[in-house]
Amino acid sequence: MWYNNDALKQILQIVNIRLKYAFVAMASAFPIPAAAAAPTKLFAQASDKGSSSIMFAVTFVIISAVLIKILAGIIKHSSEPQESINTVPNLPSFSTIITTVICTACLFLLSLKTMGGIAPFNGPSGQSNAAVFFGILGLVAVFAEFLWPKAKHYVFAVSIGTLVTFILVGFYYMLFDRSVQQDPFFMALGIVCVVMTWRFLFGPWRPKVKATVLGTFILWLGVHMILREPPTQRTAHLLAIFVAFIPAVIWCMLFLKEHKQRMSLVILMFFAGMLSTAPILFYDAMVRHKVELQFFLFKITPENFTRSTNAFVSGNLVGVSGMKSTLVATLISFLIVGLIEEFSKFWVLKKSGRKFFSSIDDVLQLGIIVAIGFAFAENVMNPSYFLAFVRSYLINPEVPQWGAFMGNVLGRAILTNMVHILSTGVLAYFYGKMLFAGPVLEEEHNAGKIHPIPLILHKAFRLPEKLVFRRESMLIGLVSAVVLHGMFNFLVTLPDLLPGNPRTMGDLMGSNPDSVLHYIALLIIPSLFYVVGGFWILSILFYKKQCMKERGVLVEVDEFVPTENFYSRYAK
Repeated sequence: MWYNNDALKQILQIVNIRLKYAFVAMASAFPIPAAAAAPTKLFAQASDKGSSSIMFAVTFVIISAVLIKILAGIIKHSSEPQESINTVPNLPSFSTIITTVICTACLFLLSLKTMGGIAPFNGPSGQSNAAVFFGILGLVAVFAEFLWPKAKHYVFAVSIGTLVTFILVGFYYMLFDRSVQQDPFFMALGIVCVVMTWRFLFGPWRPKVKATVLGTFILWLGVHMILREPPTQRTAHLLAIFVAFIPAVIWCMLFLKEHKQRMSLVILMFFAGMLSTAPILFYDAMVRHKVELQFFLFKITPENFTRSTNAFVSGNLVGVSGMKSTLVATLISFLIVGLIEEFSKFWVLKKSGRKFFSSIDDVLQLGIIVAIGFAFAENVMNPSYFLAFVRSYLINPEVPQWGAFMGNVLGRAILTNMVHILSTGVLAYFYGKMLFAGPVLEEEHNAGKIHPIPLILHKAFRLPEKLVFRRESMLIGLVSAVVLHGMFNFLVTLPDLLPGNPRTMGDLMGSNPDSVLHYIALLIIPSLFYVVGGFWILSILFYKKQCMKERGVLVEVDEFVPTENFYSRYAK
């Protein structure tokens, strides 16, 4: 692996770039294009063509230099060599420089007229605000590095988080702003760049650095979204964030009490869970704005899941029509949404923590933290959830309706949060079994336990038993999570789909008005299963000795090193 490669260590020691120079360069890069910008655009073209060309060239060179230095910092932070050698700073290789310059050109061209919409740097005084803010921040960062040796890591993280935020926000306006020409080829290129930038956000850094990167990204994104809202909307949104944060903290404390985790990892996973909502939100934005993508000979138009599944069911399933068609289409659409959400949570869990898991219990606990982060972001981002509760029961009425407000808040904080925790927790458990497949299989073989499917495929097709076990565990985990998630959404929506919209068991069964069944709400069934049953299932998984056993940290596929050795070298 990377940290065992002596040659790479030597190269990385030579490329010992001071990150403060990158940050200062980034700080100085903002005022330069702003000086030639229109009142509302940071990167708008100047009226004079000659001046515009000069400003473009200067800005391009500066941003290229910044990205080159940041790239060197990324490589340095990825390796984390044990000893630092004071050498004269050197640039990376020529191929690295060329690649960075080309990427800079693409990113700069795509975001040329979109950065001006970023709050708080929009409006008539946006460019001067940006120049002053980043100039002061750059100076503070330089002094901090001289006074505190570890400050360079956080300067690097804040720089990366800021840069990625501005790039992605710029892409967002480029894709969805109707004032920009909507070219399908251009849009497809933008989507590809968004995906690449998003992957870059989850870089191969230590937990503290990565948590700072993600936290900076979330902070900038939150400031941008809040400042662009009207004052009344802003107040409601801030209150909704505060209210949603309380149950999130309680859930985290509840599932972390048995096995303490490092706070940096917990914060990292919570931030990662919040950002795992981005794929489904981004796809929804593409559907609402009717974006068309042209990939060479293929044109793709994102479709609403409900509409596409209805068309599929009515056109392909023989004998399914009317109410059956509606129910089947709704179930399929919820399963698709569940698949996207659970895969997103799994992806951020894998990208953020795979290097630092030392037991199945680690994966299970931190997977649950990802789920809590997802639920928190969903509660504050969806206008129908906590934001709607604040408006409907606290702000709009003349007298705040605290009872109704607390009832709706507790319902979502308990029930829906538990759905995410249960589904992602089960997925994380099986991912942990996949990750530690070698030791798990060895221990279970010694105990006399046999796994029939891996054994049969091994004997029949000579497939490695461990490989089949890994695939089996991952498939079981993903399918279980998707079914648990999708079935809950389907069950809570079912009363609205059935004729007469029954709300109780009595309504569903057609019982007499005085029947006790009319006191049993239909939602009580999924509520009991997911809350009570969810706690029962997770308790079984948590208290398995197999889960709690420390196995070290995964270095290569199925190669483990003692946990204390790894953390003493690479995760201080």
